[in-house]
Amino acid sequence: MHRRRVWPAWARPSDIADLLRLSGPIAVSRAAMMLMGLTDVIVLGQNAPGELPFVLNSWLPIGVSLGLTIGLLMGVSVLTAELAGVGKAEESGRIFRRGIRFSLWFGGVLTLAIFFLVGPMFRGFGFEESVASGTASVSKILGFGLIGHMLTHVAGSYLEALRRPLVVTAIMYAGVLINLVIDLAVVAGWWGMPKLGADGVAIATTGTRWFLVLLFLPAVWWFTPGFKPSPEGPPEENRRQFSVGYGMAVSNIAEWGGFNFTFVIATWISTAATTVYGMSIHVIGFCFMAFLGLGTATSVRVAEAYGRKNADEVREASRLGIVAGVIIGVVLGIIVYTFQAPLAGLLVKSEAEVAGVSIRPELIPLVGFTAFVIVFDGLQNVASMALRAQNVIWTPTFIHLGSYFLIMIPATWYFGLYQGGGAMGMMQGVLIASMIAGLLQTGLLEMKAARRLRPARRQTV
Repeated sequence: MHRRRVWPAWARPSDIADLLRLSGPIAVSRAAMMLMGLTDVIVLGQNAPGELPFVLNSWLPIGVSLGLTIGLLMGVSVLTAELAGVGKAEESGRIFRRGIRFSLWFGGVLTLAIFFLVGPMFRGFGFEESVASGTASVSKILGFGLIGHMLTHVAGSYLEALRRPLVVTAIMYAGVLINLVIDLAVVAGWWGMPKLGADGVAIATTGTRWFLVLLFLPAVWWFTPGFKPSPEGPPEENRRQFSVGYGMAVSNIAEWGGFNFTFVIATWISTAATTVYGMSIHVIGFCFMAFLGLGTATSVRVAEAYGRKNADEVREASRLGIVAGVIIGVVLGIIVYTFQAPLAGLLVKSEAEVAGVSIRPELIPLVGFTAFVIVFDGLQNVASMALRAQNVIWTPTFIHLGSYFLIMIPATWYFGLYQGGGAMGMMQGVLIASMIAGLLQTGLLEMKAARRLRPARRQTV
């Protein structure tokens, strides 16, 4: 007599299909964001690789600003998904409109801060004057696209939470095309346009952000109740919409700020080290988009179950996201390690030199090493997003702070600069921090997801 195989509850085919149906388009649309950045790196690397450090270092103020605002805007996705989970999607317009108002005034404040502060900041880092002024110029241009980025994030998150990810995907890839056209025009100098180098990359990015706004807002009007009247929410809803993202905002500052500050450390080593290290980080970032899609889909499914106060569904959705993350991470890692030489060839010409250093031979092994980082970097993202979707906020934040500020920054400085390991030493420091973050976030998720919901109150950790 044969016993019937019993699969884990989280491995039900219907749940797997739902996760893939939601995460696939989200991952593809998120990949579009990184594809724009990768396009920038490739076009600049083929035409003016010596200016790549200007772009990489400029993302310290820009990345921290975006990380902060994306965290604070997380409530758009979470609260919309909760309303949809209990059949009240038509009331979600007020959530979307709050996000738009916040983006306009807070984005304006950040834009002014970036414009006036980046010059003194980069000179204070001790950069050479050419590097400091070039980086400040790129930062200011990117700053003018900050509000546009925030508006597209609000609209995209809202559409995805209402299960319209294909609309987001289509719009984002229109942005990829526009970004490429502008890059070819003002970075590569096609069609008789001037070659503006790193400034051209910033112009392409900022122009694309505002182009996307012109597509996203009509899409929200057409496909969702975002601009339709909605009843007033509970008294605490306004506060909760932004407080649910406080932890993620701090986590993003830690992770994005930490990663972007490592470019400063790389610049202290040499401009050649910054170039190869930055290119390899973009490989990680492109793969990370798959995990961002998976994490977003997992958080939507967890938030829907949390809104229904169904503890079993919360636990199963969380575990399915983690298992899927491990599988995807291993597959991506194998692909990157196997094709490290072709990937390096795509990023830079074989004869390219920066400060007298041949770039491609340095880049190939570094790209291969990123395969080990990819698995853990993706794991920590999926786990932390699933935690926040069930209102576990501050413990994941502390893990990010510890991993990316207290461990990664000192480790990259020690192995890369102090020990003389260069870009490879810095990547070793990134791996250590990512392993710690990934394992701790996953363990915390399992502990919290296994805890029964208490219908009378919500727990914030």
